Amino acid sequence: MLAIETCQLTKTYQGHGGCRDISLAVPSGCIFGLLGPNGAGKSTLVKMLVGLLSPTSGEAKLLGRPIEDVSVRKKVGFLPETFRYHDWLSGEDLLRFHGSLFGMSSRETKARIPEVLHAVGLADQGSKRVGGYSKGMQQRIGLACALLPDPDLLFLDEPTSALDPIGRKEVRDLLASLRDRGKTIFLNSHLLSELETVCDQIAIIKKGQLLFQGDWRELAASGQQVKVVVNGDAPVDMISTPSPSHPAIRLHSQQVLTWDNSGYPLRKEWILTWNGDADVPALVKRMVDNGLSVYEVTPISNSLEELFLQYVSE
Repeated sequence: MLAIETCQLTKTYQGHGGCRDISLAVPSGCIFGLLGPNGAGKSTLVKMLVGLLSPTSGEAKLLGRPIEDVSVRKKVGFLPETFRYHDWLSGEDLLRFHGSLFGMSSRETKARIPEVLHAVGLADQGSKRVGGYSKGMQQRIGLACALLPDPDLLFLDEPTSALDPIGRKEVRDLLASLRDRGKTIFLNSHLLSELETVCDQIAIIKKGQLLFQGDWRELAASGQQVKVVVNGDAPVDMISTPSPSHPAIRLHSQQVLTWDNSGYPLRKEWILTWNGDADVPALVKRMVDNGLSVYEVTPISNSLEELFLQYVSE
């Protein structure tokens, strides 16, 4: 089952801006990252999905129900990027207020408050006024509000921007545990290193249009490049000639790593690239068959940041 499904979802403002013809398929039980430069339409898309904006055209479903079905929102949690909570309320008061907004009973809310406070690292801060919270603590209490109804689908807009490295690690671990319980998390963030760590799939949008969606790791691994360390006198032409079992290989770069006392090269590093399937075992066999001594073989994959910059620049 898909947690989020959109078909040509469009929102424009007097015919301009917003996002156009977005067709997404987000599987249940995954962490899905939304990427795009400033002004790409990310916030517009999220606001449509959580019911804060009405689409100009197109359709969308959350947890199998149309987004117009208000009842589905009881199973959806949302942490916006820009938020301001009631300064005079304590953290527990704020959670009780959000429990009433979700239609939770007093008994349900009372049971969930200590659970979510513990989950976000505020177990001993619930009685303090929100106005006295640091920015990071306010972000944590906002996450607690989103988690309060134990939602099946969670929208988080820049959930770790105000947190220190320890706090970001704690949130990453929390999101992974929610995914393991079958929850779906939809992340909107500019911290690509964070998304790279936790996301199973991503979508990239630019100027309101969808450029890519899917498993970014498969995309990163599609670059046929490998680092190998071989004996210092190895000639690259031993493997650069095409063969029926392997495509032509190109030397991208090389450097000598070690020399003996007389200045003779003992080991060198090659960065090799080729077109076609990246069959690393066949490459190693080919090198050994040609008499090369192979000390190290490391496939090279693009980072999420490199892939993102490649898509938005092209």
